[in-house]
Amino acid sequence: MLAAIRPDSVNLPLFLHVLGAMLLVGSLLAVALATALGWRRSDDAAGLSRFSLLTLLYGVVPSYVLMRIGAQWTEAEQSYPDDFDPAWIGIGYVTADAGALLTIVSVVLAIFGLRRLRRGDGIRLARTVGVISILLLAAYLVAVWAMTAKPM
Repeated sequence: MLAAIRPDSVNLPLFLHVLGAMLLVGSLLAVALATALGWRRSDDAAGLSRFSLLTLLYGVVPSYVLMRIGAQWTEAEQSYPDDFDPAWIGIGYVTADAGALLTIVSVVLAIFGLRRLRRGDGIRLARTVGVISILLLAAYLVAVWAMTAKPM
């Protein structure tokens, strides 16, 4: 019912925020699945590791930026009062800020991992990126729950 009274100026930023969040979750899921498949199938481990690292660079990073810009723009358009501090916004900020830090760490590891994959020994860094992506995926699923359920 709250969406029925939302001003029209919020529709585009909210759409971009949700689009970025869904792309972020989907690309993190692709990274996590490629990494998990690489653990199970040692003959394709290098190719799956390369796919997961490139997906991180070309999928996770741009979708995170889109999600974050959409979130800030949506909050600015909503013009909440100064004392408005619901739990779901706090959960969103915590997961986005911690996610930014872990994404930066993953990007650095992915860059080094891609360089080492050319030499044939970057699979361990790709697995580390995969573990981080699984943690991020779990945190972002909690944030998606908080944004949809809106707990007080």
